[in-house]
Amino acid sequence: MLVPVRCFTCGNLIADKMDTYKKEIMTDKDSSEVLDDLKLSRYCCRRMLLTTVETIHQIIPFYEAVYKRNEETRRETI
Repeated sequence: MLVPVRCFTCGNLIADKMDTYKKEIMTDKDSSEVLDDLKLSRYCCRRMLLTTVETIHQIIPFYEAVYKRNEETRRETI
C-alpha cells in the first residue's frame, strides 16, 4: 500500500501513524478516537488517513486475469 508520507495540505508527517491506525481500527475502536489518540487534530491530516485505500487489492485481480488469458492463449497456439 502506498501511504502518503506527508499531508498534502499542511505537510504534517502521517505515514508513521498508518500502521497504528490500521491496528486500532481492527480492534473495533472508533476512528475518531484513534485519530485523537494519534494527536491528529487537523481535518486535512485526518482526511489523509481516513481516505487512504489499499489499491493493490483492486489491481491484483486484473493482473491475475491478464496472466490467465495469456496462459490460455499460449496453450491454444501450441
